[in-house]
Amino acid sequence: MEPRTILWRRIDLPGHESARLSFQDRSWRLEGHAVFAASEGPTALDYAIVCDESWQTLSATVAGWVGSQKVDARIEVAEGGRWALNGIEVPAVSGAVDVDLNFSPSTNLLPIRRLELAIGEEAPVTAAWLRFPGFTLEPLQQTYRRTGESSWRYTSASGKFVRNLEVNASGFVIRYPGIWETE
Repeated sequence: MEPRTILWRRIDLPGHESARLSFQDRSWRLEGHAVFAASEGPTALDYAIVCDESWQTLSATVAGWVGSQKVDARIEVAEGGRWALNGIEVPAVSGAVDVDLNFSPSTNLLPIRRLELAIGEEAPVTAAWLRFPGFTLEPLQQTYRRTGESSWRYTSASGKFVRNLEVNASGFVIRYPGIWETE
């Protein structure tokens, strides 16, 4: 597969993000770079996520800065679905399949590709959510419902957060109302 790329513009804050999806060595690799203005200060974050062939997260890294704070988050998933952040196991997210980077639209691609839902179907997901700006890892209950050929209804926070997402053929979100859109 040829690498797929995308460029987003942030709507709620000044900023941009680019991402690249590739398949190599029997693994999916999602890499990106986000630059935006957060209340904590200028933010620049590079990330790399590795998934197996069935889109289960194996590892993720996020490095850069938020204001004057350096960021270096390393996530590993061990056998049995045990997750660790910077070498410390996080039992609260044990059994999660997907990583979700709170600052990025890129990680919606992971469950969208993994679930392969037909139009009208929905599935619950528990993601290992890397929160911004604290970079803690916690469980996040989500629901993905496929509403059309290229549209999904995303729900989290016990139904308090709902967005109708538009995606491209690669599974990248191209419209995340109120937060991101493609350039």
